[in-house]
Amino acid sequence: MARRITSKNLENLCEHLNKVTGNNIVPWVQGDDGRNKANIGTYYIDGAYGGWSLSQLVNEGGGARDVLSSGHVPARELFNLIHAYLRGMEAQGLYNQEESA
Repeated sequence: MARRITSKNLENLCEHLNKVTGNNIVPWVQGDDGRNKANIGTYYIDGAYGGWSLSQLVNEGGGARDVLSSGHVPARELFNLIHAYLRGMEAQGLYNQEESA
């Protein structure tokens, strides 16, 4: 029987994705002026409508894109989609799974 995929599993996988892509693992930081600003390029897990999606910050104001164009899907489906995304990056030579483990 397959194990249950939790939000923690998704968060851990997203953290791995941020590390292998050289992005900050923290989506938001507080600037010197005390205002929050987004770390452009950072991936994060977004939950809504009873499902999950992989988003990426595209500007300092927090604008984001749905990376996989999947909308909000069940946790297991997103887990599998992110793994496929990582395998695609590896196939393109963007990172080596063995070296990043």
